Amino acid sequence: MRVLGGPNGYSDAMAAVQGERLFLVRHAKPVVDPEVPAEQWQLAQESRVAARLIRLHVKHPAYYVASSEPKAAQTMQEIAGAQRVVTDDDLTEVHRPHVWLTDEDYHGAALAYANGRCPDGWESLERVIERFDAAVVRHAAAAAERGQTLVVGTHGLAPTVWMASRYRLDPDPARFWEGLRFPDIVEIDLQSQTVSCLAH
Repeated sequence: MRVLGGPNGYSDAMAAVQGERLFLVRHAKPVVDPEVPAEQWQLAQESRVAARLIRLHVKHPAYYVASSEPKAAQTMQEIAGAQRVVTDDDLTEVHRPHVWLTDEDYHGAALAYANGRCPDGWESLERVIERFDAAVVRHAAAAAERGQTLVVGTHGLAPTVWMASRYRLDPDPARFWEGLRFPDIVEIDLQSQTVSCLAH
């Protein structure tokens, strides 16, 4: 387990996230198709077993919500089993033009984004943080009403920049994003304001 920090001072003006802890799940590997926008990619069949292994880190029953993108929603359904998974457009990945980038080019652009530099045509960091934060706050409130732990199925960049707006990520947001796996699970202790990667 990697423990990644404490409060960084960015969250003073944000609404509180209810509950003791929440989990963010980065989706498992999708089927990559250059002809199809990334937001439409489906979960690879061989990734479903890896997704189900994330269940070991979650106490059931829980409140499950996922990005409306198929690869994230399908990953979360594998974890949730027979339990219902709510979907929410505000938990989707950073929106960017449908232009095919090599792995190297995407990696460089994503690192820059995580460090606060928005490539041309990409959704602004402010907008991503605003929508993602609103979704987490409202679903955490719904989970708290049920006495359940919130488990969020999402992506890599959007949750990273959101977490960086509220919590300290070590050594920095870009390296945190770079270290995320497919799939991965992150626990946020809302009392101590610490972030931990649980799957490695």
